[in-house]
Amino acid sequence: MSRPTRGFVGKRRAPRDRRLPPGQYDIGRDFPVLTAEVTPRVHTDRWTMTVDGLVRKPGRWTWDELHALPQEEYRGDIHCVTTWSKFDTRFGGVSIDLLLDQAEPLDTATHVLATSTTGYTTNLPLEHLRNGKAWLVWTHEGKPLHRDHGGPVRLLVPHLYFWKSAKWVTKLTLLDHDVQGFWERNGYHDLGDPWREQRYQGD
Repeated sequence: MSRPTRGFVGKRRAPRDRRLPPGQYDIGRDFPVLTAEVTPRVHTDRWTMTVDGLVRKPGRWTWDELHALPQEEYRGDIHCVTTWSKFDTRFGGVSIDLLLDQAEPLDTATHVLATSTTGYTTNLPLEHLRNGKAWLVWTHEGKPLHRDHGGPVRLLVPHLYFWKSAKWVTKLTLLDHDVQGFWERNGYHDLGDPWREQRYQGD
């Protein structure tokens, strides 16, 4: 009985980690800094977080008011559209559900435009910020979130590619239609689901 030579079989590969979405690799302990703008220096004594648009009670929280809310911790993985994934991350902050519950979205609200202090924007369907899927975070691995990674506060939407987790976020505006943000206008996908490899428009 004949057998294929080694050249046909090739080198056996290690099993792929099931936590890796398609097209991604495990970056290990690294945490790359990727940004399309100059890193701002945001002072927490002047920083505020606003939820407005299609809500019954537009809200604005100062740094101290935000910290007075019940806090949560996210433990899990994050995925960047540039193909790296980082396992077992730990971020601390407050659930977006808390802010939305206080603002009371109207039934007509379907989408959200997140805006940063730099003017950066990104769009999200409202349902992807609800039910324990998203947070405002100010700690990473138990330490204050470094400004290179969006400190003092960034949005965290870990089930979508990380460009949706807007750094230096200051406002969530609820809308009854989708409005593309910075990267979406420049060809990135409107949703950005890593498990469906939604990297660019048309994916």
